[in-house]
Amino acid sequence: MRTKVLIAISAVALAAIGNAPLPAQAVPAPADPDALARALSNPVASLISVPLQLNYDAGQGPEGDGDRWTLNVQPVVPIALSPQWNLISRTIAPLIAQSDVLDGGGSQSGVGDVLQSLFLSPQAPTHSGWIWGVGPALLLPTATDDRLGAEKWGLGPTAVVLRQTASGWTSGALVNHLWSVAGNDERTDVSSTFLQPFLAKVLGKGASATVNFESTYDWKTRHWTLPLNLSYSKVTKLGGHLVSVAGGLRAYLDKPEGGPDWGARVVLTFLFPR
Repeated sequence: MRTKVLIAISAVALAAIGNAPLPAQAVPAPADPDALARALSNPVASLISVPLQLNYDAGQGPEGDGDRWTLNVQPVVPIALSPQWNLISRTIAPLIAQSDVLDGGGSQSGVGDVLQSLFLSPQAPTHSGWIWGVGPALLLPTATDDRLGAEKWGLGPTAVVLRQTASGWTSGALVNHLWSVAGNDERTDVSSTFLQPFLAKVLGKGASATVNFESTYDWKTRHWTLPLNLSYSKVTKLGGHLVSVAGGLRAYLDKPEGGPDWGARVVLTFLFPR
């Protein structure tokens, strides 16, 4: 069942990439790397992208010697509903390999739980320059190992708000909250808030620098997980295709017992401007 759900999500995303109608005036020109870098800083931009985000986190587990590798496949597909409104689909499908992270040690690997978000967003900013989007977020129990997922269906709201300046700055925040609505009754219910304030600056020639906090608050355990991420990215061409290459480090300013101490990230994003 979980494998079929994951395959179905992938098929829908690929079909949308091939068929989604986008307004030409809202899409950066392929020859303008700074416009593409600016669009990548906007979670609800009219730009089809497929980030492959590889994360490494160290210092986890009861003994503090565990680590985790997570490859997040994150297709972003904007669909023009009308000349005034877009629907933005953002999917996060994690592939996980970890060792000595859980009580009892050992290694686990496989697919984690998928997070699917949909944002209804105006195609144009407000008169004061604000860009925003709201919609639902859905947690899908797609984990292939029960130790890699919550074994719960989750549902809740998500929203993003940001501003972009002519000088290349982007500032804003993305938030969602998930409650479990069904699933394995023997597992702990889900009630968690994700808050991601972010600040980015386009540096020129397709390069940009970003700082964000990908913070999560677990209302069941009353614990924060608070990583500070610093990253640098560059829009370039790979085999004739437009991509963004990024790398960065993170430090955990707060975490529950057994949480990671530090981490690193490498991202390869395939871009499909029209």
